[in-house]
Amino acid sequence: MNLTIENILLVGSILLFISIIVGKTSYKFGVPTLLLFLVIGMLAGSDGIVGIKFDDPKLAQFIGVVSLNFILFSGGLDTNWNTVKPILKEGIVLSTIGVLLTAVTIGTFVFYITDFTIYESMLLGSIVSSTDAAAVFSILRSKNLALKNNLRPTLELESGSNDPMAYVLTLAFLTLVINQDQSIFSIIPMFIQQMALGAIAGFGFGKLSKYIINKIKLDFEGLYPVLVIALMFITFSATDFVGGNGFLAIYICAVYLGNQDLIHKKTILKMYDGLAWLMQIVLFLTLGLLVFPSKIIPVFGLGILISLFLIIVARPVSVFLSLLFFKMKFRRRFYISWVGLRGAVPIVFATYPLLAGIDKADMMFNIVFFISVSSVIIQGTTLSVMAKWLNVALPNEEKKLSATDLLMEDNPKALIKEIPVTANCYAVNKKIVDLGFPKHAIIAMIRRDNKYVTPNGSTVIEDKDILVVLADKQEAIDNVKSCLNK
Repeated sequence: MNLTIENILLVGSILLFISIIVGKTSYKFGVPTLLLFLVIGMLAGSDGIVGIKFDDPKLAQFIGVVSLNFILFSGGLDTNWNTVKPILKEGIVLSTIGVLLTAVTIGTFVFYITDFTIYESMLLGSIVSSTDAAAVFSILRSKNLALKNNLRPTLELESGSNDPMAYVLTLAFLTLVINQDQSIFSIIPMFIQQMALGAIAGFGFGKLSKYIINKIKLDFEGLYPVLVIALMFITFSATDFVGGNGFLAIYICAVYLGNQDLIHKKTILKMYDGLAWLMQIVLFLTLGLLVFPSKIIPVFGLGILISLFLIIVARPVSVFLSLLFFKMKFRRRFYISWVGLRGAVPIVFATYPLLAGIDKADMMFNIVFFISVSSVIIQGTTLSVMAKWLNVALPNEEKKLSATDLLMEDNPKALIKEIPVTANCYAVNKKIVDLGFPKHAIIAMIRRDNKYVTPNGSTVIEDKDILVVLADKQEAIDNVKSCLNK
C-alpha cells in the first residue's frame, strides 16, 4: 500500500487506535507498551501484513526530533526540583560521564568483533549510549513502581537529561567518520559549545517563557498550552541555530517552568501529558514502519552479541565507574545499571548516518534497532522483578502519594480550610500566580458575593473573598496564611 494524501489520515488513525487499545491491555501480560507500538508499525510496514511502503529516513528523523521535543519537555515539566535536588550530582554524572563511558566501552567492543573502523565503532557506541526517556518514563509510571532512597528520581533525571550528551557524541563521531583526516581532539570545541550554549539558552528561555506566560493575557484558557508549544519550539530551534544543544535547552527550560507558578499550569501539564503519549505512539509507529524485518535477520547474531554486552558489561561498568565517588549501596547501583533501557532515541539518532550516506549506515541502523528492541524486552519486562530481588522496591503498604497526587486526586484525608481575606491582606488585588503560594496547598474555590469562583493563576484576590484551601497537612495551611498576610 502506498501512502497518499487521501489515505494517510485513515491509515494513521487506524494504527493509532489499534496502538491505544492494544497498549491498554499490554501490561497484564508484562509487555511494555512502547514495544507493541514498534511491532504494530513493523506489521503495517513493507515487510508486514498491511504492506505500507515507507522508506524515508529524512521524514522519520523529522518526526523523531519533533516527538523528542514533546517527550523531553513533558518529562522536564513533571520533574520536581525538590525531589531532584538531593540527587542532582549523581544524575548529571550519569547523564554525561556515564554516557561517554558507555559509548567508549561499546565502541571498543564493536571495533574488535567487527570490521568497523574505530570511528565507525565509536559512532555506533554513541548512538546507543543514552537511556531512553520515553521508555523509562512510560514503564516506571505505568507500572507504578515505588523505589527506595530517591532511586526513581535518579533514573528519571538521568534518562531525561542524557540524550543531549548522546546527540553531541553522535554528531561528533559522524563528523570524524565523514572527515577521516580530522583529529579526535577537533571535536572537543564543538562538544563544549553544544553543552554550554544549550544550558545557558535553556535557563534563559525558561525565565523568558515564564514571563511571557504570566504576563500575556489570552482570551481562552486553551490557548496557553498552544503558547507553551510555540515557546518550546522557539527554544529548541533558536538554540540549535546558534550552535547549542536544542535537546538540552528544552529539557532545562521545561524543568525550570515545571517548578514555577504559572497561569493555567494544571491545563498545560495535562495537555503535555497527553501530547507526550501521542508523540511516543507516533514515534514508535513511524520507526516501526521504517524498519525492514528482513534486513534485521542477517545481523541477528551480531545484534544479540552487542546487546548482551551492553546490558551485562558496558552499562554496569559505566554506572559503577560514574558513581564511584558517591555513597550508594551496591544493589542500588546495580538497579540503576539494569534500568538502562534503549528505545526510540537511538533509532532516531541512527537515521543521521543514513542521511549522511556513510558506508555501513544501513547495517548500523538495523543493529541499533535490534539493540533497542532487545533492551526493552529483556530489561523493560523485568524492572519490577529486579526491584524486588534487589530489595529496592517499596512494599505496597509503604507507597505514599506525593503532595501533588494527594491534592489532585481529592484524597479524603486532605485538610480543607476556609480562609477569609481582609482589606489589609497582602494578597488583595494580586494574582494568585504572583503570591508565591505554597507547593503543598491549592485554592480549590473562592467564595465571592455568595457565589463560588473556580480560580486559576490569573485570578485576582479581592477584599472579602473567602478562600477554600485544600492542603495535605496543617503546616501547609499555616504557610498559606503567612503568604496571604506577609
